[in-house]
Amino acid sequence: MAATSALSQAYGRFRAIILTTLFLSFFINLLMFVGPLYMLQMYDRVLSSRNENTLYMITAIAVGLLVIFGILEFLRSRILVRAGMQFDEIIASPLFSRAVRLQVMHPGAGGRTALQDADKVRDFLTGQGILSFFDAPWVPIFLALCFAFHFWLGVVATAGAVIIFILAVANEFMTRDALQEATNAGSNAAHFASTTLQNAEVIRSMGMEERLANRWLSQRDQMLEGQSRASDRAGAIVACSKFVRMTLQVAILGTGAYLAMQQLISPGIMIAASIVMGRALAPVEQSVGNWKGFVAARQSGARLKRLFDAVDEDEERTELPKPKGDLRVEGVTTVLPETRETILKGITFDIKKGDTLAIVGPSGSGKSTLVRHVAGAGNPAAGAIRLDGTELKHWDPVQLGENMGYLAQDIKLFSGTVAENISRFDPDAKDEDIIAAATLAGSHEMIQGLRNGYETPVGDGGSQLSGGQRQRVGLARAVYKTPALIVLDEPNSSLDSDGEEGLIKCLNQLKKLGRTVVVVTHKANLLQLCNKTLVMADGKVQRFGPTDALYRKAAQRKAAQDAADAGGGSAPTPLTAVKSAES
Repeated sequence: MAATSALSQAYGRFRAIILTTLFLSFFINLLMFVGPLYMLQMYDRVLSSRNENTLYMITAIAVGLLVIFGILEFLRSRILVRAGMQFDEIIASPLFSRAVRLQVMHPGAGGRTALQDADKVRDFLTGQGILSFFDAPWVPIFLALCFAFHFWLGVVATAGAVIIFILAVANEFMTRDALQEATNAGSNAAHFASTTLQNAEVIRSMGMEERLANRWLSQRDQMLEGQSRASDRAGAIVACSKFVRMTLQVAILGTGAYLAMQQLISPGIMIAASIVMGRALAPVEQSVGNWKGFVAARQSGARLKRLFDAVDEDEERTELPKPKGDLRVEGVTTVLPETRETILKGITFDIKKGDTLAIVGPSGSGKSTLVRHVAGAGNPAAGAIRLDGTELKHWDPVQLGENMGYLAQDIKLFSGTVAENISRFDPDAKDEDIIAAATLAGSHEMIQGLRNGYETPVGDGGSQLSGGQRQRVGLARAVYKTPALIVLDEPNSSLDSDGEEGLIKCLNQLKKLGRTVVVVTHKANLLQLCNKTLVMADGKVQRFGPTDALYRKAAQRKAAQDAADAGGGSAPTPLTAVKSAES
């Protein structure tokens, strides 16, 4: 299945590296015998013979082997780091794409934390924690060597390994639920904080700091409580592990001393057995110490798999002819995932190239949801949206984006310069195209007045610009390279008179260029520019047709109503006429 190909490929590439790492681990663990064998030779040969040449030769050989050991350790670490870079290279772009689409479809589904999950998995796969797994297969070999020294030395070492392994398993079962609870609570707290701080000025001006802080603290307390329980249990396990480790050291030295006194082993074997046991227990101890990181990486890996399973990979799409701008909406229905509430109910209409459509209706009627779908920012639960006869989901995303302009009601700019935002961060953008877009949007003079012109940083989310400036830069971004279809949601909500004048000129120019425009508005001066109007209420289409025809019918009804109520009345404006049509 293509949906998991990127994640599977990333893990597959790492598995291929594991074979090389295991090969190096074979020699690294083999060279671990240098220490105990050197001590054995010191006690049983050098000290007994007092031969300095033997001391020098054995020491030189040991040092040479340890140099090789150090080189192999460096190579193993370097290979793992490079494997992590390859893992990130394979998964980064598909992951970011899926996180964006998941955030669009389900804002609370954890799209923001997916990138952090990938970092956790990569850090574990390339860190010291995974090395304990590479060294673990050597534990039986070191224990076998202890048995070779003497049966009881092997028993002590094996008993220690079993006890420490049991502690590691206990650590997993005692901390798993608490860590999962802490992770979920931490994710919720971080999401709440990030979304809340986006409206810091509202919080500050309306005295909401303490209340929102208390809500954030309650979520954070859940995380800290879970972490505290997990840490307390893990701390007890680690303390027990250290106690067992030190007790085992005493036990094997004591056992070795007793056996040496009985002349069953030499003093050199006693010391060597202590070193070998320490090496045998090291991977098990490392597993206990790194268990928390392993559990976190495993949880992150599970979330990544769910993400890749839930969000399909973009298929290779045939590049279609450049769209003209014919738009058709067929029975579009939208349901909120959280509440299963139906927002749009079978919306159907169509407009042709060069049409300018006004969408009007009361608040909560589904206007913004409809234009988000028209702009391709989500898939409806039922129905289809077609551009030049082809469903939006069947267009290549890059090609569709190049021929689509979208100005959302909540203007979002990205950290970078004004020019970068207008050009949609196109690295090959031409200055003349950027200036042409700003000029078309009526924003060129405003941008020239900024402290650094087109190179002015906009800040996170456009925080360095006013609301009106953000909207004008957003409009320039929407009309960059004059795409075939341009969707504008309340484009004049934050504009002053100069901005509105520029917007009107922009719409007139787009009409002359034959571009299809969909605009959500209630302003009479914008309605007069639209040749078609769609009236919505309660997620349904109430009326749709030429603006003039709707205006005439609404005017006739309004005049008749006024005549019946008051015996006359003034002629309605386009705006009041459309409002009458809504009712």
